[in-house]
Amino acid sequence: MEIRYIDGSMLKKAFVGAANLLEKNKEEVNSLNVFPVPDGDTGTNMSLTLKSAVNHVKKEKDENISKIALAASNGSLMGARGNSGVILSQILRGFSNGVKGKNKLDTQSLAKAFKTAADTAYKAVMKPTEGTILTVVRGIADYAMSISSTEKNILNFMEKVIKHGNEVLNKTPDMLPVLKEAGVVDAGGKGLMVILTGAYNALAGKEEIALEELEKEVTDHVFSKEIDTSDIKFGYCTEFIINTEVEDYESFRDDISKYGDSLLVVGGEGLIKVHIHTNNPGLVLEKALKLGELNDIKIDNMRYQHEHLLSKEEAIDTEEREFKKYSFLTVSVGEGLNSIFKELNVDYIIPGGQTMNPSTEDILKAIEKVNAENIIILPNNGNIILAAEQAKEISDKNVFVLPTKTIPEGISSLIAFDPELEIEENLENMKEAIETVITGQVTYSVRDSEINNKKINKDDIIGISKGEVVSNGNNIEKVTLELLRNIVHEDASLISIYYGNGIEEEEAERLANLVEEEFEDFDVEVLFGGQPIYYYILSVE
Repeated sequence: MEIRYIDGSMLKKAFVGAANLLEKNKEEVNSLNVFPVPDGDTGTNMSLTLKSAVNHVKKEKDENISKIALAASNGSLMGARGNSGVILSQILRGFSNGVKGKNKLDTQSLAKAFKTAADTAYKAVMKPTEGTILTVVRGIADYAMSISSTEKNILNFMEKVIKHGNEVLNKTPDMLPVLKEAGVVDAGGKGLMVILTGAYNALAGKEEIALEELEKEVTDHVFSKEIDTSDIKFGYCTEFIINTEVEDYESFRDDISKYGDSLLVVGGEGLIKVHIHTNNPGLVLEKALKLGELNDIKIDNMRYQHEHLLSKEEAIDTEEREFKKYSFLTVSVGEGLNSIFKELNVDYIIPGGQTMNPSTEDILKAIEKVNAENIIILPNNGNIILAAEQAKEISDKNVFVLPTKTIPEGISSLIAFDPELEIEENLENMKEAIETVITGQVTYSVRDSEINNKKINKDDIIGISKGEVVSNGNNIEKVTLELLRNIVHEDASLISIYYGNGIEEEEAERLANLVEEEFEDFDVEVLFGGQPIYYYILSVE
């Protein structure tokens, strides 16, 4: 079979084929995340980003290649989630610029578009790291340029480009020691190769692709002002799928029924689909993890999500809200953490964090609902900073992204804020406050692995700080204490313990007593965080 040119209709099918294959393989991509923590969501983030792109492509009635590529670029820009999703959106943005004005694409046009895509992605990242998706996209682009003048059959061209791209991907562990130690290739690079393969399959007719095939669209986020939330007993709409060999899902259903209402548990063919309204999503997720691996996790705060309330009682229209000098937006999940942020004068809380990174559009809509001269965003997660920066670039408001990577960094930066100071001095003070905080997180391992010569077994309790697994074992208290021993330093004086869902207050107080005994010169405070996934979040400052 020979294809010399791609027209608009074929490009649409290529995008849909790419999204379909990535959706089918997102868990494989997720599994390549280096650290065995329950937030390996590169595949999920890339899939959601590409789905948003395809949803815009499907709405584009014109068969013009430029308009189709632009629709994909715009869709991915708004739907970008996590660092991998943002970089993917930049790749699609570059591709769109590369095909501008084209009515059809030959191999040379495609190669130039790949080159523009790679260049755009590199420019979007302040400190590009080799051994990542950036290396893979550049390898693809350079090779495509080298063969495009001699290889005129697009299918042969794509086959060779994909083969070379996989060769570059397989070399990523040699460029990043952390990949080699974990025994994996780069997750983002793998996701990109899945996307290219899906596009090729669609063009080659290896898969019957219909534009309506991706029926599961990314839900548009709507701000509702008419909903009365005062009668909502269980605030978090929690949905997920369990990959499991367990057939008796009825026992699991009965087990979690006491944690909420609107419960739906449906099983079949190795999957259990769960929907529940609950006040303890973390507890439900932990029980589900005993049955198998989780994916498609979605937690919506029905009281606050997308209204981003200024108080627990009501949302105020922008037009009616007093114009402020400063407004804060923060990303957070957990009843206790949300309350702490509100006490620190945060205007809107964007639900999200690990396993559920908000999209660029989520952040942009929050920005648009704020009425202030200066808007400061606290991402509180390294994987959300790029999406926040992207939202900042789109917005015409005066937005600043403070690069907080953890919840304690966000809290400390807010404490350092002084409403009487000007924005530049405040940002400087808040950044200095971030640098004084050391964060520790206690969670569990989702697979066997070995990191820094430390053998970690699936379901081990693990203590993490600064991107490294510091402690592990089978006892939460012991692992937490060992983590603290590694992050406490002589210049610090305060240890804060935020306990999550699944940890009782008595357990947290008992841990605090042990901490006080061992670190007798420190002030120790215990606060309810209510966060899912992490048993404890620790702050040393």
